[in-house]
Amino acid sequence: MDNKVVRSSTFVRVATALALMLSACVSARSTDFPLRGCGTQSSFPGIEWMSIAPATEGFSQEGIDRAVDYAKQEGSTSGMIVHNGRVVAEWGDVSRKSNLHSARKSFMSALIGIAVARGQMHLDDTLAHLDIDDNQPSLSPIERQATVRMLLEARSGVYHPTVYETVEMEKTKPARYSHLPGTFWYYNNWDFNVVGAIYEKATGVDIFNALKSEIAGPIGMQDYRPSDGHYVSGGPFTMYPAYPFAMSARDLARFALLYLHDGRWFDRQIVPAEWVAESTHSYSDTRTGGYGYMWWTSVPANGIRGPNAALLRPTYWADGYLGQYAVIVPSLDLVVVSLVDSRLTSKRMGQLKMEKLVWLIESAGNADNIGPEPGQKPQTGPTR
Repeated sequence: MDNKVVRSSTFVRVATALALMLSACVSARSTDFPLRGCGTQSSFPGIEWMSIAPATEGFSQEGIDRAVDYAKQEGSTSGMIVHNGRVVAEWGDVSRKSNLHSARKSFMSALIGIAVARGQMHLDDTLAHLDIDDNQPSLSPIERQATVRMLLEARSGVYHPTVYETVEMEKTKPARYSHLPGTFWYYNNWDFNVVGAIYEKATGVDIFNALKSEIAGPIGMQDYRPSDGHYVSGGPFTMYPAYPFAMSARDLARFALLYLHDGRWFDRQIVPAEWVAESTHSYSDTRTGGYGYMWWTSVPANGIRGPNAALLRPTYWADGYLGQYAVIVPSLDLVVVSLVDSRLTSKRMGQLKMEKLVWLIESAGNADNIGPEPGQKPQTGPTR
């Protein structure tokens, strides 16, 4: 066959395939479920984030302005709304670093997922197998049957004194030995601090340097440095320190976008996709949703959500004291990040306020099935 004919035929096939792909991508933009393969390059920021007018992404400017005004009114000092990998809106100084508080735990979950995939950690190893004990009063033989998986799920049943707890956490902590390992969910800093120590022993790398080499560097975080983290000692109470660190809104948004894309950044798999799915699945019920492996979710493990919950489609998020959030709404290709820097405000943004912020953003994009505005009673009579 003539080479020109072959080249022409090949060109037609490639052009047709590209046309079909572009057509599918255009169609996907009008649905709640964008195709993952569409717009691969524009789905991720380069060295800098790309900003785009809300209308270009199907949002009303008025609606986005309302959402941003609400966030600032409720105490958010910086934040970003990212759709299809591009910044629809931002507020405050998104390069300013502040304490993530407990939002750090979702990063720890990601690091553990990487270590598990490498065979450095095993979820069903018990504390006894790992030779984990603590200061007096030391762990009982039953407590030492808790596994790494239970620590991630906050279901260890170990209510030993710990460090870096809020007043509310201390007040609601169950009595020691009141629940067997794996049988009860309690948001427990002992679990989270210990799992960090297990990670460091298993990998031989401290948490803050691991975060730089395993996640921050590969996804191009602009501001994070290992020196942004520090350990908080437990003193005489516990031998396991907390590991808080500071981060900017724009770097936190990169982490959320990494999870939105199932742990992939461009063509590189940073966190195993299976781990992203497993860690953001609900294993316990909370007051308004569920809890996975150090991630909060809108979908309960069993039962229904609370009456004031505003997230009506599957959503998961990293959550920190005062109002540090990285929210991922997979079906809308949406990331929302909000930080509350206590050096700049005395306000705090609780979870239901975060949910209303996400509701306002979804409303600005005319998303289907968003329900009544949070705090408003739904209509029960006929509508026209």
